[in-house]
Amino acid sequence: GQGVDEPLSATGFRQADAAGLFLSNVKFTHVFSSDLLRAKQTAATILGKNKFCKDLEIKYDARLRERKYGVAEGRPLTDLKAMAKAAGEQCPSFTPSGGETLDEVRERARDFFEFLCQLAVELDQKEQDMHGAASRSSGRSQEEIVFPWTNHCSEAELSSDNGGTSKMLDANILVVSHGAYMRNWIGYFVSDLSCTLPANLTKSQLSSVSPNTGVSHFIIKLENGNLLKPEIRCVCLNQDSHL
Repeated sequence: GQGVDEPLSATGFRQADAAGLFLSNVKFTHVFSSDLLRAKQTAATILGKNKFCKDLEIKYDARLRERKYGVAEGRPLTDLKAMAKAAGEQCPSFTPSGGETLDEVRERARDFFEFLCQLAVELDQKEQDMHGAASRSSGRSQEEIVFPWTNHCSEAELSSDNGGTSKMLDANILVVSHGAYMRNWIGYFVSDLSCTLPANLTKSQLSSVSPNTGVSHFIIKLENGNLLKPEIRCVCLNQDSHL
């Protein structure tokens, strides 16, 4: 949860190192992290391994914090399950006293995602103002947008409108957050925004919590800067081959 702001364990640092090596060839334009210590340390460790953006500023945002669990925070998961059972409910829909409901967590995720979309649109407009539309089709090499998980999905999932050749990424954003929060965010993508999912993804995989440093990759298209109708495609979900 939010109330127990513990640092990463030795295992956590090893996992963050592995994630950093896994993502070392991905050039990010922005990095956002939860302002809780374990996420901040994970983000810093990942950037420290990156070949392109070691010095990129990490922006911390409270909207990326883990779900608040109220009276259950700092206690074993078995206690939370016992509280839910006593209330005649089940996890994860159960909300302990002083905790956040799933709808409240989803509202935080929606607010942050809309902020990211606005950021991308403003970046696109700024680049057009500075360089003109013609120069935007070049300037980034294919190596800078090669993702390490391309061998875990079909070529069709990563193919672009111009026949699979190098495409311009206005924003390539790394977001470091927490398991229960991310599950709610992905639920928002699927149920509210009709996110396209990989063909081989099972229902249980979709509803499961990501392993520590699990990587999910989403491609967002904002046609003509339309913030109201983002087109979202999930390339991979909770990828953990680096662990």
